[in-house]
Amino acid sequence: MNFNQFLKARSKISNLPLPAEASQFKMSPPFRAALAKKQQDKIKFAKQSAVLALFYPDQEEETNLVLILRKSYKGVHSAQVGFPGGKVEETDVSLQHTALRETEEEVGMPMQDVKVIKALTQMYIPPSNFYVHPFIGYTDYTPNFVKEESEVEDIIEVSLQQFLDDRNVVIERVSTSYNREVEVPAFKLNNHVVWGATAMMLSEIKDLLKQAL
Repeated sequence: MNFNQFLKARSKISNLPLPAEASQFKMSPPFRAALAKKQQDKIKFAKQSAVLALFYPDQEEETNLVLILRKSYKGVHSAQVGFPGGKVEETDVSLQHTALRETEEEVGMPMQDVKVIKALTQMYIPPSNFYVHPFIGYTDYTPNFVKEESEVEDIIEVSLQQFLDDRNVVIERVSTSYNREVEVPAFKLNNHVVWGATAMMLSEIKDLLKQAL
């Protein structure tokens, strides 16, 4: 999709109501519904974080979305695909500031060059006890991404056309943080399997964009 088409849809995206959990749970792992019933009491004690879904034009003026592949480490999100973002620091003036700062740190996108369209639906992630605040935004030029070597294994640039294609929604068998393998709905993007909380947030973005574009 040409980036000018995306830009023309900005105001509509901004004004549309969020699809929220009805959209997120389309891509929910089978055990997520049971966890959701118990999450409300935990949210107030959760660590706060923010992430950014950043759209931008590539060299051919087609619309892309950037994701990251995290490094392997001793943690529940090891070697998983996600959005650039991270936990709130004391110096952050807002959750939006957190998302922009972390995006600059992880992929080298100058925060002053990002225009935020709107906040998306928050999500609690039980395995890591994070309450995530996602934002959708864009920059109007082709970024020169630079990965943060200690945290980011790879930068994944996904075309909007590929993201919106329903044929890239699949069922995959994955290993979970609960020490068992389960079949989960996932996005297959650039040969990466994207599942769990990231897939659920992507689902809301996909439904929002399909209404607006």
